[in-house]
Amino acid sequence: MFTGGKSFVSSPPAFSNDAKRLLVCTGNTVSVFSTSTGLQTCELEGHEAQVTSVIVVPATNPASKVLCYCWTSSLDGKIKYWDFAAPELMKTIDIRFRIHSMVITSLFCQRTDSTGKLPDLYAYISTEDVKQEGKPSSFGIKKCNLTKSCLVGGVTLAETRKPGYVTISPSGKYIGTCEKRKLRIWEIPAKDSEHVGYKKVRLHHTRSITTMAFHPNERVVAAGDVTGRILLWRGVGRETFSNSKSSNGQMNTDGEDRPGVRDTDDADSCTTWHWHSSEVKVLFFSSDGAYLYSGGKEGVLVVWQLVTGKKKFLPRIGSPLLYFINSPDPTLSSISCADNQIQLLRMPSMEILRSISGIKLPSSHMDMYEGFGSVVVFNPTAGLIAVPAENYRVQLYSLFDDREISQVQICERNHQPGDEITVKVNLVALSRDGSTMCTVETRLPEEGIGSLVTLKFWACGSQKKQISLSTVIYEPHRDAEISCIAFRPTGNMAVSSSHGGDFKVWVHRHALTPKDETVQRSGWTCHAVGSYKKKPMSTAAFSSDGSVLAVAADKVITLWDPDRNTLLAVIGDSLEPITNLTFVGKSEYLVSASASRGSKSSNPQLTVWSMSKLCAAWSYRLDIEAITCSMDDCTFAVLARTKPNGSADKSSQHAEDMILLFNAEKAVPLSVWFVSKAQGGGLSFVSSDEDKVSGTKATDEVLAYINGAREYVLLNPHSEQDISRQRGFTNLDETGEDLDFSCYSMDTHGYASVYGELPEFSLKADQTAFPSMPSGKTWKGIFSGPSHALPPLPKLCSDFLESLLERRSGVVE
Repeated sequence: MFTGGKSFVSSPPAFSNDAKRLLVCTGNTVSVFSTSTGLQTCELEGHEAQVTSVIVVPATNPASKVLCYCWTSSLDGKIKYWDFAAPELMKTIDIRFRIHSMVITSLFCQRTDSTGKLPDLYAYISTEDVKQEGKPSSFGIKKCNLTKSCLVGGVTLAETRKPGYVTISPSGKYIGTCEKRKLRIWEIPAKDSEHVGYKKVRLHHTRSITTMAFHPNERVVAAGDVTGRILLWRGVGRETFSNSKSSNGQMNTDGEDRPGVRDTDDADSCTTWHWHSSEVKVLFFSSDGAYLYSGGKEGVLVVWQLVTGKKKFLPRIGSPLLYFINSPDPTLSSISCADNQIQLLRMPSMEILRSISGIKLPSSHMDMYEGFGSVVVFNPTAGLIAVPAENYRVQLYSLFDDREISQVQICERNHQPGDEITVKVNLVALSRDGSTMCTVETRLPEEGIGSLVTLKFWACGSQKKQISLSTVIYEPHRDAEISCIAFRPTGNMAVSSSHGGDFKVWVHRHALTPKDETVQRSGWTCHAVGSYKKKPMSTAAFSSDGSVLAVAADKVITLWDPDRNTLLAVIGDSLEPITNLTFVGKSEYLVSASASRGSKSSNPQLTVWSMSKLCAAWSYRLDIEAITCSMDDCTFAVLARTKPNGSADKSSQHAEDMILLFNAEKAVPLSVWFVSKAQGGGLSFVSSDEDKVSGTKATDEVLAYINGAREYVLLNPHSEQDISRQRGFTNLDETGEDLDFSCYSMDTHGYASVYGELPEFSLKADQTAFPSMPSGKTWKGIFSGPSHALPPLPKLCSDFLESLLERRSGVVE
């Protein structure tokens, strides 16, 4: 099955031992990207549910850095062992519990015993036991023997109310987890086995803790809370882990000797830092333990010097931070951001080298503000979608390549995560040939004053990356909001409808400039204005040949001649306002969907109209989310919700909605697909690319469905056989030379690992002769230029003094 649009930031990624690959959890698979180009090189397929952890087996010596093995866990209850260089599945372990997080402590200290055998490998996993329907699930941290492929019986480190993320120390000696206002930390024995005891420490706080991190060398634990504070506990477990008690056999609880430590917590001191304005999401110690990295909703990476508490910043990342990961190469790190983007950083300068971008995920602002454009728009001929993003941008994304093409800044705003929304992008529309994009934005009023609606037309280049603003129209429908934008399939014409009771037809014109008649100016101008009994116009659509324009006026459909702007006919009288209109290919049929604008519609309806008879052919009582029609034949598909908006369980993964494929002449569906997360989803027929989609021809159309979480699938409407992607991954050896990490050797340490090797200097004197020129007021420019390029001082002095002397014009007798 051809799927795409997966989240890149659902779980932390992992670097390979040579830092040339980045392993990213993407839905049910693990995608492997090249760090030098950001392109995908391969994919690990085998899990049946979301992958929650990926752990690369570390190299034990320099020769083993070429080995590429990893462990993965998933919500399907399985742990898998891979060779991701092949790629090939090596082993599968089924524990029959959902796995939310996994760490493997034994990877850091594998030593052979007296017989020469390696000890058993153990993993600590955060599990969920799904009960029968109606009973709550139970969560806990269990131990799994990866060598024997089974859970260790009777070993449960903790039982929790929610699934927790397990954090491991860099040495593998400690693991911990956050639970409300406390931290749980366990010491893992040096010789781990199935029958060992564990020493545990609890640290308490006054607010809910969101993340934690272990120091690589010392017993220092950092934690972040929901208010933005960072807590540093030093000397954690001095009494418990080292078995050292005070002179009277009791733990020292004197507050003066343990500043900041609460109650009987086993720590020497607790320090609080506060810079973040909201909850801390990222905490990570540098490999030498001198710095602490933190991040959160502000979209700023903060680097704390552990000894002094001084800060350094990487600002304006543009999205809340989720994860920070170091690589085996000390000059390379990665940041995972909430906008489904992974940034590769060069350390310690924190320069952004490259971005690995997925499809933009829905924003919370889109649900918070009414009218915020969140519906994905399709370009059926090019196989592209336009995805509204949170930071006033529109992302152009390729369905067949599953890759970002470009981003367009709709309005110039210095948006930062957490800022109050001042402008919302309501609508986005693409012409069929992909040459024009139209956007509608609304500036929100301040204290009820200053609202402004702007209509913009954009010209798209042939490469889809060159997008320029063509025309800006302020208040196109006075103070009314625009409800729909539709392009004419056969020409440079578009229509905009508004809730204010009118629609406008826009045409693209060329004109010569008055000063230079050879230069053309192009732009969009208003061609005609129409209305029908001052009823709100909710949606509009052109016929396939562009000769008829259908505009929905509340509960009726008005048919117009777009060139002459004359009313041809009025049809229909639905029970609810019409929300969607589409002409069915080159046939005589028109499809409409009606529903109330509220969260619950009592009489939703899908109706097929005959244009030759100007009456309804057939109808269904269905709540329609989206309609799409084939560009040539008389088939169309609808995305139908089986539950009203707001009543569906957002956490449910069951398929509760439907995609129905119809022939407009018959009311019986040709095909039915059951899907989930239909609310906010989209549907479209897309021209197939036989080079990238197997099982189809270039003349075939595929049906693209994208759900509310921005995950999409391509379906075959003409056959029961699933279509699949033609894998075109980039070879790691052919990834280009955009970024050269060869100068940062994996075997260098200290100064060389951070700043590079020192240049070699020759002890021989430089005998290069400097060119000389006759003096002719050279003093005006001899000192201009970079200092390293200027001649030596003796040469400058002679020229400068010579320029001050007056030259004799003739011979003195």
